[in-house]
Amino acid sequence: MSSLSRAMRFCPQCLSKNRVFRPVETTLANPLVGPLGHKHSLEKRSLMPRIQNTIRSARSLSTSVSRLAKPSASSVDKRTVDMSQFPPERIRNLSIIAHIDHGKSTLADRLLQMTGTVPTSSSPQFLDKLKVERERGITVKAQTVSLIYQHKDGHKYLINLIDTPGHVDFSYEVSRSLGACEGALLLVDCSQGIQAQTLSVFHHALEADLEMLAVINKVDLPHAYPEETSEEIESSLGLEKSKHMQISAKSGLGVEGVLDSIIEGLPAPGAWVGGDDGKLRGLIFDTFYDQFRGVVSLVRIFSGSLKKGDKVRFLQAGRKYEILEVGINNPDEVPVDELKDGQVGYIVCNMKNSEEAFIGDTICWADKLVEPLPGFKPMKAMVYAGVFPMDSADFPKLEESIERLTLNDRSVSVQRESSAALSQGFRLGFLGTLHMDVFKQRLEDEYASEVIVTAPTVPYKVVYNDGKEVYISNPVEFPEVSDSKMKVSHVEEPMINATIFVPNEYIGPMMDLCARYRGVQQEYRVLENSDRAVLRYTLPLSEIVTEFFSELKSQSSGFASFDYEEAGYEKSNLVKMNILINGKPVDALAMIVHKLAAQSIGKAWVTKLKEVVPRQQFELSIQAAIGAKVIARDNVKAFRKDVTAGLYGGHYDRKLKHLNKQKEGKKRLKKLAGSIEIPQTAFYKVLSSRPRK
Repeated sequence: MSSLSRAMRFCPQCLSKNRVFRPVETTLANPLVGPLGHKHSLEKRSLMPRIQNTIRSARSLSTSVSRLAKPSASSVDKRTVDMSQFPPERIRNLSIIAHIDHGKSTLADRLLQMTGTVPTSSSPQFLDKLKVERERGITVKAQTVSLIYQHKDGHKYLINLIDTPGHVDFSYEVSRSLGACEGALLLVDCSQGIQAQTLSVFHHALEADLEMLAVINKVDLPHAYPEETSEEIESSLGLEKSKHMQISAKSGLGVEGVLDSIIEGLPAPGAWVGGDDGKLRGLIFDTFYDQFRGVVSLVRIFSGSLKKGDKVRFLQAGRKYEILEVGINNPDEVPVDELKDGQVGYIVCNMKNSEEAFIGDTICWADKLVEPLPGFKPMKAMVYAGVFPMDSADFPKLEESIERLTLNDRSVSVQRESSAALSQGFRLGFLGTLHMDVFKQRLEDEYASEVIVTAPTVPYKVVYNDGKEVYISNPVEFPEVSDSKMKVSHVEEPMINATIFVPNEYIGPMMDLCARYRGVQQEYRVLENSDRAVLRYTLPLSEIVTEFFSELKSQSSGFASFDYEEAGYEKSNLVKMNILINGKPVDALAMIVHKLAAQSIGKAWVTKLKEVVPRQQFELSIQAAIGAKVIARDNVKAFRKDVTAGLYGGHYDRKLKHLNKQKEGKKRLKKLAGSIEIPQTAFYKVLSSRPRK
């Protein structure tokens, strides 16, 4: 067989039209694979005579062609799962909760492999679908996968593993995802022990009234301390030591025992109180957008059943839909006939707008309304930032990228914003600092270019003398000092309760750090049977949205862990600080700061700006000001031509005359220049590496 014959593959549907099915391994640029690409691929090829001869030979080889051709859709054996074999008593709905890097994704991979859900050769972190999740080792979007496990009692069990975000930024999604479970595996790395996020997710599970099994991971590490970790779990969390499991998720040691403990130690779905009326009650615990099917919702059925063709109502959205598809993830989407009481799966209902999908919403039959399931609350943004393109001509591309990303993340609030310095852009609201960083990374991956992100701000509450309260997240809208004295009663800022786990040798630096960021100590406690301590502080949210976390890791050599929760609003002495270039305020650099820290922050920003603002033909002044009062200043020296170079010596008065003439000319030029245009690259440099206090 010739090299050309070996390289060619043929489509039986197109032999009569002399069309060639191009192989996937082609080296041509932009290959088009499949029947739709035949015409276009052939038009650009210069091998037509040889192809025609090969086609004639191929017509006599119909059996060979059928083996090489792409299989039709009807010939593919679609997987099916009979859900009727899983009554509620043979279902377990659970989540794995853990601190970052304690092995949650690795354990999930091992459970998937041991139940035959995925092959042992599958890629690691199977449930982390997003690029940012794999790179950061965190869970951003909730995922669900259904495992079928043959227990030693002879029965098959359906284990619905719901992988939830663990960070406090996604605490509401965590609570809704845990609301779909009856149990949880609390995973702890025995080389690190209990961390701040371990405690946070543990309390979330307690609030959801989940049965918990403690799993101690990484026992095969040389510096593992499984017994000490087990004692710490019992003393700090109250989980009985005799029931702790010791495993290595990486090697698979002890993981099969985890599967048996899930069946024997976690409860099956119970009957919903008031659900004996047979009506449908389902909890929407996450959604994502599919460009072909619209919004796909992950749902837990608490009572009743759901099948294709049912007319349903989303209670919070207040809209009716027809169910087009129901199914489970095993691990890919597998359509099923029906989802029943206690089961977890996905639904497609021709919902085209992601704004109609609310996490925590209740789904019911359209003609049989029920009371909403408890726990729903609208998500609110806690951190805001302006996002602008590096080139103003790229604004439509940025807008399209943001629209595409927000289809899958409706917790991001979007508002158009216009800046005199940065042109058109958006003011985006996020659930927290991690949420903002993750979205920015996803945006740059999607947008395929760098974006300018302004300094993050939090929503401040401005209380006026007449009792009116206004929430402000854009520094440009914050009242000036002159207005504050006449119209504003006071300003409040959001606070947090922070929990820090730190080794004893770093307690001093941690206390100094929290004090520097206006923290007030609430608790200091050394853990039993451990060389670590717990610090609890009340901190302003505005202080932790910038460099606090990186400093915390730096001061503790990476050993401290940090978590927080909202703590309402408190009165504070806040002012608006403007940055002036050549006497003109730059709106993109305005910020809201505490009055006592304003001078140090102003000096840091002025110094940083001096490094990035390009020199002009005249001297530029860079100032930080509160109202009319300048609190920091520096100058960018002008370009200077040596006007005395051609004098060849001479009297001093003659040189001075030329220098004064140059000085007067630069003064006139400065007046004529008006506002200075600062390039976008300068804003990007100063905003991407924000000055520290």
